[in-house]
Amino acid sequence: MVLPRGRRPSQNATFETAGSADAMEVGWLGAIVAGGLAGWLAGKLMDMRFGVIMNVIIGIVGAVIGNAVLKRFGIVVEGDWLGYLIVGFIGACILLFGVKLVRR
Repeated sequence: MVLPRGRRPSQNATFETAGSADAMEVGWLGAIVAGGLAGWLAGKLMDMRFGVIMNVIIGIVGAVIGNAVLKRFGIVVEGDWLGYLIVGFIGACILLFGVKLVRR
């Protein structure tokens, strides 16, 4: 879930979650799968093809970059794998754009 900085789900009166907060955490396997999907989607968008392992690495590094960029704008991602996929995709696109610039 994407929330503005300083806001927590418990502070939003209209937001209710089903289950515990631990159920919404993304584990290592979820991070790898989301990273692989984000890297693959970014590679498709940026017209750069890589193998499965490289897609996972690009997606995970992209998630770190995406989190840093979004945090700069006051946006924090918490919880579910879809948010991590979106942030990883944004960061992977930024990473691959930088790689394309360096290659030229």
